[in-house]
Amino acid sequence: MARRGRRTTHDPRPRWYSPAEVAALLGFGISKVKMKIATGELRSIKDGKYRRIRPEWIDDYVRDQVQRHEAA
Repeated sequence: MARRGRRTTHDPRPRWYSPAEVAALLGFGISKVKMKIATGELRSIKDGKYRRIRPEWIDDYVRDQVQRHEAA
């Protein structure tokens, strides 16, 4: 319960995604997402044995792709 006078906002997006979830979001295959991670095009972290991608890193990747396309 929020305290009086304080409002809390909740971002409905998850704090991070798995590579499979990112693949579904971007319309890619899982192997393409894994390649983008391996080449550093898509930032990720290792959490135990799992890879995780923050929503803002997906946004950064999409923004970079749009900028590359517009510059071409």
